[in-house]
Amino acid sequence: MIKNTSVWNDIEREQMRMRTVDYASNLRIFESLWKEAIALRALPLSDPLAGIETDIQMAKILNSCSKTS
Repeated sequence: MIKNTSVWNDIEREQMRMRTVDYASNLRIFESLWKEAIALRALPLSDPLAGIETDIQMAKILNSCSKTS
């Protein structure tokens, strides 16, 4: 368990600052994941709108909840 979260947050911020965005590398990763999903027949979805009614109902419920407790 992390007891001193401020030190941990500082370390995370420093790591994010040092990390650069590599578009080409990220695109290769995305394309590889896409090809794997197609090979596993997880994509494309057979019925993209399957379960949309449930999603809409959940969104209505969550959006109607008070933002403050």
